[in-house]
Amino acid sequence: MRIAIIGSTGSGKSTLAASLAAMLQIPHTELDNLHWLPQWQERSDVEFRERVDVATNQPAWVIDGAYSVVRDLVWGRADVIVWLDYSFARTAWQLLRRTIRRSSHKVPCCNGNYESFKLSLSRDSILLWLLKTYAKNRREFPLALKQYADAQQIVLRSPAATALWLTTVR
Repeated sequence: MRIAIIGSTGSGKSTLAASLAAMLQIPHTELDNLHWLPQWQERSDVEFRERVDVATNQPAWVIDGAYSVVRDLVWGRADVIVWLDYSFARTAWQLLRRTIRRSSHKVPCCNGNYESFKLSLSRDSILLWLLKTYAKNRREFPLALKQYADAQQIVLRSPAATALWLTTVR
């Protein structure tokens, strides 16, 4: 089983993917860990695609992330694509809570990088990224998903719907 978890930043992709991978006892890969180098440096698209190619050539996986540069590899090889299509308010609230927790408690993410209050208020803010990409994702994901009709597509619009769906997965 190959499962792609997509959604806007802060929607809960990594949390769901980790739970699903543990439940199914299959590998979990966060695309952020393949994309980001230490010190918030980005890998080149070529190297990123090479790493994603290796991860998606496995017989079973759960991968979370929605990087368009590797969409053909992840979505194209997925048996199931799960879109966490939560409301902007819900997603923003989850992202704000996560950012505060990670910044306050120095929780590492993305290859040992750290979020900080300073970074959260900069032009590279993850919160600003949500503002820039949320509407775009909701517009573009349905169109892009049409190209991957061979995969089962599940759209979950709330954490309650996600929790209910998880009870059906075995």
